[in-house]
Amino acid sequence: MANDSEKETILYCRCAYAGVIRDDVKNEVLKGLCESGKSFESVADLCEMSARKDPALKDLVGNGSLRIAACHPRAVKWLFHSAGADFPDDESVEVHNMRDEPAENVLDELLR
Repeated sequence: MANDSEKETILYCRCAYAGVIRDDVKNEVLKGLCESGKSFESVADLCEMSARKDPALKDLVGNGSLRIAACHPRAVKWLFHSAGADFPDDESVEVHNMRDEPAENVLDELLR
C-alpha cells in the first residue's frame, strides 16, 4: 500500500497498433477503470512509445508505484528497458496481462 509520499499510478495500454489484445477485453478493462472513479493514464500503444523512446516511460517508472494493464509482463518490461526506462529492483511495478487474463481479473488487480 502506498504511503502519503508515494504516488500510485495505473497505466492502461490500448494496444492500438499491434492488435494482440482482444477488443472485448480491452474495452471491458477500460470501462471498469472509467467507472471506478480512480485516476489512470491511458496510452495508445506502449510498443509505439518504446520505439520512439518516449521520455514519459521514464517518468512513469520513477514516480512511485505503477500498475500496468497491457500484455505479457516480460514484453512490457523490455519495452520500457528499450526506451531507457528500466523497472526498479523492488516490486513497485506490476504488469497485468490483458492478453491472457480475463478482464475481471485484470481489473481486480488494478483496483485493489
